[in-house]
Amino acid sequence: MNLRTTRTRLVRRAILAIALAASLSSPTWAGAPALQGTLNLNQATVEQLVLLPGVGESRARAIVAFRKQRGPFKAVAELVEVKGIGEAALAKLKPYLRLAGKTTLRVD
Repeated sequence: MNLRTTRTRLVRRAILAIALAASLSSPTWAGAPALQGTLNLNQATVEQLVLLPGVGESRARAIVAFRKQRGPFKAVAELVEVKGIGEAALAKLKPYLRLAGKTTLRVD
């Protein structure tokens, strides 16, 4: 192996190491943004619902429409009745949801 080949391999390894380190510290890798507080599921707006992990605008609108059609949620688990929300999604959302009280959810 000549010096040029060795240097090229070292540079490639360094670039890969830097890229890996950057991806590990990025918010998308860590599952961020970090959320603090809770959200009142029975009063939440579309804008508030989209702050939740895995909830985009269409899912947020489906939650609001479901609530308008069926009335207030009696249990957070009823959320699985909303199209597009299954047990796995509910497990991610549950720590942030309440049925009463003030919404305190914020992005840190």
